[in-house]
Amino acid sequence: MLKKITKTLQTSALAFAVAGSALLPQLAQADAYPERPVSMVVSYSPGGATDFQARIVTMLAGNEDYLGQPMVILNKPGAGGKVGWDFFASKAKKNGYELAAYNVPHFIAQSIVFKTKYNIDNLEPIANWGADPAVLIVGKDSPFNTLEDLMNYAKENPGKVTFSGAGLYVGHHIAYLQFAKASGLKLTYVPHKGGTPAMKSVMGGQVKAGFNNLSDAFRNRDSVKILAVADLERNKEFLPDVPTFMEQGVEVDDSSVNFRGIMARKGTPDEVVDYLAQRVPMMFEDKKTLKKMDSAGSPVRIIPREEVITMWKEREAYLKELLADLKK
Repeated sequence: MLKKITKTLQTSALAFAVAGSALLPQLAQADAYPERPVSMVVSYSPGGATDFQARIVTMLAGNEDYLGQPMVILNKPGAGGKVGWDFFASKAKKNGYELAAYNVPHFIAQSIVFKTKYNIDNLEPIANWGADPAVLIVGKDSPFNTLEDLMNYAKENPGKVTFSGAGLYVGHHIAYLQFAKASGLKLTYVPHKGGTPAMKSVMGGQVKAGFNNLSDAFRNRDSVKILAVADLERNKEFLPDVPTFMEQGVEVDDSSVNFRGIMARKGTPDEVVDYLAQRVPMMFEDKKTLKKMDSAGSPVRIIPREEVITMWKEREAYLKELLADLKK
């Protein structure tokens, strides 16, 4: 009997040792993380607001106080972000070395409307760096100087007012859908592969108007006119003189405000996620980062991981209701 117990204990000890040795690489990886540069997929074109801001908020990643390794941006634009996020959710490694920028409501709305490989259940938020409202813009030479001018023209010319935006069911498209429904006007939406080409279409006169990010419009304010902000109140920091839609009697709220942050794939080791959740917001809050974001007209809203998890869930529930209503 004693021999049998001894043998059982030896077998159990061996099994525990084998299991423990299997965990060692994971633990060692978490303890040493990061040992090499970290990539971050941006699902939009180079030069657009997400890409531009992603490069600013990660520029200090190599600082020992933050990650101690640089972050490298990988642009994978297309289908309003769907191309990049489908790639990330299905191909990226779950080791903390392959991250992605998220855009809300974009990826959540798309996961509701389309068959996507991503949703809030298979992605892991790290932290949020900004919140960028959609704005209505026209070219500098446009005859429209106010929202009322544009709406009056649209009433007289049904279907002839075209709007650009960075794809389908992104913040720009949601703002457009709200505007079209609230105004009762017959309008035409032209989806583009990102905010930059959408902005260029407005500047070049290929479309009569567009919805774009406040930050992009602010940086290009010498080439466009900004007629309205899709938010609950004016942006006093960058566009204090531009009224909201609601101020002008059009029911377009803050549903299209673009929240941006960093995420990993679900299944990334908890130790790595916790490490990133601690260090990344500190990186966002650095004075150099904030100064550069301010000079670029990029609104900052730093939100820690736990609050982002809650925000994603709340936005998904809200967007399901909103999109069902807008499609009626």
